[in-house]
Amino acid sequence: MGYREEYIFWKIANTCITDHGYRIIKLFENQTELWLEKLENKSAPIIRLKQGNVDWSNALQRDIEFTAVKGEGVRRQLNRRELEILNIYISEFPPVDEYEFRIEKPFVHSEVNKTKVNSILFAQGIMDTGYNLLSEKLQHLTRFSTAEEYSDLDVQTLKQGTLAAAVDQVKAERDILFNSKPFFTYVFIFIQVAVFLWLQLNGGSKNTSTLIKYGAKVNQLIYDGEWWRFFTPIFLHIGFLHLALNTFALYFLGTAVERIYGKVRFLFIYLFAGVIGFIASFIFSPNLSAGASGAIYGCFGALLYFGVTYPKLFSRTMGMNLLAVLGINLVFSFTASSIDNAGHLGGLAGGFLAAGVVYFPKKKKILLQCIFLILSAVITWGALSYGFSPSVKSKNEASALLSAQEYIKQNNYEQAYRILKNFEKSADNPSDKTYFLLSYTEIKKGMLKDAKLHLQKAVELNPELHEAYYNLALINLEENEVKEAKVNAEKAAKLQPNHKPYTNLVREINQHLQSSDGEE
Repeated sequence: MGYREEYIFWKIANTCITDHGYRIIKLFENQTELWLEKLENKSAPIIRLKQGNVDWSNALQRDIEFTAVKGEGVRRQLNRRELEILNIYISEFPPVDEYEFRIEKPFVHSEVNKTKVNSILFAQGIMDTGYNLLSEKLQHLTRFSTAEEYSDLDVQTLKQGTLAAAVDQVKAERDILFNSKPFFTYVFIFIQVAVFLWLQLNGGSKNTSTLIKYGAKVNQLIYDGEWWRFFTPIFLHIGFLHLALNTFALYFLGTAVERIYGKVRFLFIYLFAGVIGFIASFIFSPNLSAGASGAIYGCFGALLYFGVTYPKLFSRTMGMNLLAVLGINLVFSFTASSIDNAGHLGGLAGGFLAAGVVYFPKKKKILLQCIFLILSAVITWGALSYGFSPSVKSKNEASALLSAQEYIKQNNYEQAYRILKNFEKSADNPSDKTYFLLSYTEIKKGMLKDAKLHLQKAVELNPELHEAYYNLALINLEENEVKEAKVNAEKAAKLQPNHKPYTNLVREINQHLQSSDGEE
């Protein structure tokens, strides 16, 4: 066998690796057999190159059957439903007997019928036929000569270049995937575990007052100037299960992102995504919120940006698995109750934007990064402007009530009154709960006339609000309006006949009226 066949062997290998993104599965010691794969495209065939003389068609058939057996093992290892092998022979001469029927049709593995072998023969007299068949299988195949004679130097140069390209391909991918060792991922895990233990020792991680005290997202407090509540909730978790799930997710996703983007870039991505997540929650959810979920979804977003930038590498390494996990999480988020979906989606978008701003280590795309930076700034500014607009503020009744209740627990009636009064002014239609709680703070402040007015508004909105009737009765007595007090006390007692303070008040008022009638 001359150098021409060996050159063609390495030329096909070089074309597959450099032009079509194939990777070497196995190169046999004698370097006359080579297997190639293209994992990011599951429909692409596995390529097997075999250099050596094929003298008889029976030997050709046995080798095709052997290839099918080996291919079935590869199919199971790759967990593919079906597998096609492009089996390429490079021989000096074709078999001396009839062989065409051996390669005209694909050979299918007899046991499971899931591995198919298509064979192509390059040999003297049929080189062009082999090239044309290979071109049909590998589209856009670069034309190379099969007629020239080549020297040993030509062969060695091509072989070394091909193997170097394969090594460089693997090295380049490893440099992208393993740019840095995780550090901040473990720092964040330590911080959130330490903060959780601190919460447990100081009132409990499920205690609303404790969560608010240590920085949970409360919209009304953000309106009052506590802007750090966009940041501090990233490290708080509500209950052990919440902590465990987020710590588990951070360990796997955070380490992957930090390896790809590096320590400083990961730090920015994680924190920016967390803040954007809580800005989204601030806009769309009036409820108290805490947790690293938005930042963790930001890791998803950063990995999706990696997938957009390096689609082949993404598909081969994590593609479908990551998309499946993300899809499952989103479906669960939207079907389960009490989950801050706005925070999750905001974090996902924030992570994608942050990855576009920092890009990848040792790589720069200044224009693209500037576009992402401007886009991130515009979105952040626009979201905050919308969140602080009067129309959004007026919808945050739940947050205003929660904040006021916490101040009331601290006996800070002045602050609770200010929050509720401001909300009453900005809201189009405050509920009975707002009027009732506002009246309570006014009673504590000695503002009985205002409290009486707001209690009347509360019972107009909710005639079943027995606490309001009871407080009205107490104010009536304070203002010496005994008959009005009797009416309101009886309404409270009628709504809650087993509540002793109500029935006792009715009895006291009746006794007072009887004694007054007796004196007359």
